[in-house]
Amino acid sequence: MAATAVRYLRSVGARTTTASVDTPPQALPRPQLRAVGDDERAPLDRGEFRRVLGNFATGVTVITAPPAGDAGEGAGPAGFACQSFASLSLDPPLVSFMVARTSTTWPRIARAGVFCVNILGADQGDLCRAFAVSGADKFAGVAYDAAPVSGSPRLAGAPAWVDCTIQAVHTGGDHLIVVGRVDALGATEDDADPLLFHRGAFGRFTR
Repeated sequence: MAATAVRYLRSVGARTTTASVDTPPQALPRPQLRAVGDDERAPLDRGEFRRVLGNFATGVTVITAPPAGDAGEGAGPAGFACQSFASLSLDPPLVSFMVARTSTTWPRIARAGVFCVNILGADQGDLCRAFAVSGADKFAGVAYDAAPVSGSPRLAGAPAWVDCTIQAVHTGGDHLIVVGRVDALGATEDDADPLLFHRGAFGRFTR
């Protein structure tokens, strides 16, 4: 599994820390677009799928990464809003998030090989919307510093952050499942309420 992940990351130009002394693994082609064939799909309406799954409330994050070394002169950091984030493993410490294959931000994160999960607070809905826009300068006017290990943007005001190295990438239909190894993490001590997403709208937790 680890070797497969390394080969995939190399195929998209990401940094890796695993190498073979004898014969370096050859880069694999990018994964196929679909994990199941058209004749294997259940007869589900896409709108109904989204309506039903929208009943599951989630937290909201912004995934960020520093400029990749080959991103070109003037290229800035990368980031996108993500609600499909989860804790995955305690030993070793792993987290995961899912990203659409059509994302234009993901290749930049893959090339960087690292990322920071910024867990948003209840008053950061506007910040989340800014990072959900494709093609814009998402960091314009946004205050941030560098996460301690990866150097990824750590957004000001976020109640918690998780600094990671990409551990593995798995296929998942029209999305990719990204697993990150946690290198550092932290949270504020002001007991901030989380930003929640439910039925297509932002909300907050009521104590």
